Amino acid sequence: MSTRFVTNLLVALASGFVIVSTQAFSPHIVGWLAFAVTGVAMLTLMAATTLLRRRGRVQRALDGLVAVLAAWTIVETVVFSGTTMSWITFGVACGMLAIAVAALVYHELSTERVVHMLEDVRVARPRAETVA
Repeated sequence: MSTRFVTNLLVALASGFVIVSTQAFSPHIVGWLAFAVTGVAMLTLMAATTLLRRRGRVQRALDGLVAVLAAWTIVETVVFSGTTMSWITFGVACGMLAIAVAALVYHELSTERVVHMLEDVRVARPRAETVA
Protein backbone atom coordinates (compact mmCIF):
# COMPACT_ATOMS: atom_id res chain seq x y z
CA MET A 1 0.00 0.00 0.00
CA SER A 2 1.28 3.44 -0.89
CA THR A 3 2.26 5.92 1.81
CA ARG A 4 0.50 8.62 -0.22
CA PHE A 5 -2.74 6.69 0.01
CA VAL A 6 -2.37 6.06 3.76
CA THR A 7 -1.54 9.66 4.64
CA ASN A 8 -4.34 11.06 2.49
CA LEU A 9 -6.78 8.61 4.02
CA LEU A 10 -5.69 9.68 7.53
CA VAL A 11 -6.26 13.34 6.62
CA ALA A 12 -9.71 12.51 5.25
CA LEU A 13 -10.71 10.52 8.34
CA ALA A 14 -9.41 13.14 10.78
CA SER A 15 -11.11 16.02 8.99
CA GLY A 16 -14.34 14.05 8.67
CA PHE A 17 -14.26 13.36 12.41
CA VAL A 18 -13.82 17.06 13.17
CA ILE A 19 -16.61 18.02 10.75
CA VAL A 20 -19.01 15.71 12.57
CA SER A 21 -17.81 16.87 15.98
CA THR A 22 -18.50 20.53 15.12
CA GLN A 23 -22.16 19.64 14.78
CA ALA A 24 -22.36 17.17 17.66
CA PHE A 25 -20.43 18.72 20.53
CA SER A 26 -20.22 22.02 22.38
CA PRO A 27 -17.77 24.67 21.10
CA HIS A 28 -15.44 24.05 24.05
CA ILE A 29 -15.09 20.35 23.17
CA VAL A 30 -14.82 21.14 19.44
CA GLY A 31 -11.95 23.51 20.15
CA TRP A 32 -9.93 20.88 21.95
CA LEU A 33 -10.72 18.18 19.37
CA ALA A 34 -9.79 20.46 16.48
CA PHE A 35 -6.61 21.59 18.23
CA ALA A 36 -5.54 17.99 18.80
CA VAL A 37 -6.79 16.20 15.67
CA THR A 38 -6.73 18.63 12.74
CA GLY A 39 -4.15 20.87 14.34
CA VAL A 40 -1.30 19.12 16.10
CA ALA A 41 -1.81 15.60 14.68
CA MET A 42 -2.09 16.77 11.06
CA LEU A 43 0.85 19.16 11.40
CA THR A 44 2.92 16.30 12.83
CA LEU A 45 1.81 13.97 10.02
CA MET A 46 2.68 16.54 7.35
CA ALA A 47 6.08 17.12 8.98
CA ALA A 48 6.69 13.37 8.87
CA THR A 49 5.77 13.22 5.17
CA THR A 50 8.65 15.54 4.35
CA LEU A 51 10.96 12.66 5.26
CA LEU A 52 9.30 10.32 2.75
CA ARG A 53 10.76 10.00 -0.71
CA ARG A 54 8.96 9.87 -4.02
CA ARG A 55 5.94 11.95 -2.99
CA GLY A 56 5.89 13.97 -6.20
CA ARG A 57 5.33 17.68 -6.71
CA VAL A 58 1.55 17.59 -6.66
CA GLN A 59 1.40 15.51 -3.49
CA ARG A 60 3.96 17.72 -1.75
CA ALA A 61 1.94 20.81 -2.69
CA LEU A 62 -1.22 19.23 -1.27
CA ASP A 63 0.70 18.23 1.87
CA GLY A 64 1.82 21.85 2.19
CA LEU A 65 -1.77 23.08 1.97
CA VAL A 66 -2.82 20.64 4.69
CA ALA A 67 0.08 21.83 6.86
CA VAL A 68 -0.97 25.47 6.41
CA LEU A 69 -4.57 24.61 7.36
CA ALA A 70 -3.34 22.62 10.35
CA ALA A 71 -1.26 25.56 11.56
CA TRP A 72 -4.26 27.86 11.05
CA THR A 73 -6.41 25.44 13.07
CA ILE A 74 -4.02 25.69 16.00
CA VAL A 75 -4.13 29.49 15.83
CA GLU A 76 -7.88 29.81 15.36
CA THR A 77 -8.76 27.45 18.21
CA VAL A 78 -6.68 29.59 20.56
CA VAL A 79 -7.76 33.01 19.26
CA PHE A 80 -11.50 32.49 18.65
CA SER A 81 -14.15 31.01 20.91
CA GLY A 82 -17.75 29.88 20.87
CA THR A 83 -19.72 29.40 17.68
CA THR A 84 -17.29 31.55 15.68
CA MET A 85 -14.52 29.07 16.41
CA SER A 86 -16.83 26.13 15.67
CA TRP A 87 -17.77 27.46 12.23
CA ILE A 88 -14.21 28.38 11.33
CA THR A 89 -13.15 24.89 12.41
CA PHE A 90 -15.95 23.42 10.28
CA GLY A 91 -14.73 25.36 7.24
CA VAL A 92 -11.09 24.44 7.74
CA ALA A 93 -11.97 20.76 8.22
CA CYS A 94 -14.06 20.86 5.02
CA GLY A 95 -11.05 22.32 3.22
CA MET A 96 -8.81 19.56 4.55
CA LEU A 97 -11.33 16.96 3.47
CA ALA A 98 -11.49 18.44 -0.03
CA ILE A 99 -7.68 18.40 -0.28
CA ALA A 100 -7.57 14.79 0.95
CA VAL A 101 -10.18 13.71 -1.61
CA ALA A 102 -8.31 15.54 -4.39
CA ALA A 103 -5.08 13.82 -3.33
CA LEU A 104 -6.77 10.41 -3.25
CA VAL A 105 -8.20 10.99 -6.74
CA TYR A 106 -4.79 12.11 -7.98
CA HIS A 107 -3.21 8.98 -6.48
CA GLU A 108 -5.80 6.77 -8.14
CA LEU A 109 -5.36 8.44 -11.52
CA SER A 110 -1.58 8.10 -11.39
CA THR A 111 -1.90 4.43 -10.39
CA GLU A 112 -4.40 3.84 -13.19
CA ARG A 113 -2.02 5.41 -15.69
CA VAL A 114 0.77 3.06 -14.61
CA VAL A 115 -1.52 0.04 -14.93
CA HIS A 116 -2.47 1.06 -18.47
CA MET A 117 1.17 1.55 -19.36
CA LEU A 118 1.97 -1.97 -18.17
CA GLU A 119 -0.77 -3.65 -20.19
CA ASP A 120 0.22 -6.30 -22.67
CA VAL A 121 0.96 -4.47 -25.89
CA ARG A 122 2.34 -7.36 -27.91
CA VAL A 123 1.18 -7.37 -31.45
CA ALA A 124 -0.11 -10.64 -32.77
CA ARG A 125 2.41 -11.78 -35.32
CA PRO A 126 1.33 -14.27 -37.95
CA ARG A 127 3.44 -17.37 -37.85
CA ALA A 128 5.18 -18.41 -40.98
CA GLU A 129 3.60 -21.64 -42.06
CA THR A 130 5.63 -24.13 -43.94
CA VAL A 131 4.02 -25.64 -46.96
CA ALA A 132 4.70 -29.31 -47.18
